[in-house]
Amino acid sequence: MWKFIRVYYFFFTIKVLIILSCVEQFPLKQDIKRTQNAFWDQDSNYVKFPECIIGKVTLFSMIYTHCPDICPMTTHNMNLVYENLPNEFKDKIKLVVITFDPERDSPFILKEYARVRNYDLSHWKLLSGEDKETKEVMLKFGIKAVKTDTTYDNSGNLNYYITHTDRITLIDNEGFIRKNYQGSVIDVEEIKNDIIYILD
Repeated sequence: MWKFIRVYYFFFTIKVLIILSCVEQFPLKQDIKRTQNAFWDQDSNYVKFPECIIGKVTLFSMIYTHCPDICPMTTHNMNLVYENLPNEFKDKIKLVVITFDPERDSPFILKEYARVRNYDLSHWKLLSGEDKETKEVMLKFGIKAVKTDTTYDNSGNLNYYITHTDRITLIDNEGFIRKNYQGSVIDVEEIKNDIIYILD
């Protein structure tokens, strides 16, 4: 009898430790599938987010192409994680950005942003949509963005910057937010290992 109890408690303890290790690995499990938002991708295709990423592990961020510092570092870091993944995992992930600035970031501009950086567009989705849709996604992800005063240059072009949350979010293949990272400064190995942990 005591032997049975000891064996039972041993396996119970192992199960608890496994559950706790998963909690420590991924502090979040927020479902983002309940609502869908409409966007256009870099090829002007109409897509719904997050429907377009279900089935893939996704690195997600919000950026704008006129950003002088954080945004280019963030997308560079996302691409760096992708490039450092073992080949057998690369087809199982998506890299997705939504612009804060649909007024200036048309699908064409987003495609150019990716092209000049040599991003593999078979794995990237760069999305632009109406302000209402963008704000709903920001609310869902807890992302803040504040536009500075708008000015016009000599050619009549809009000039402003956006102060915003610096973040990359890991979304699992079932559409749950699992972890957030600082976007502009990352530990490539940490994110790579988190992706492999989900996919293994």
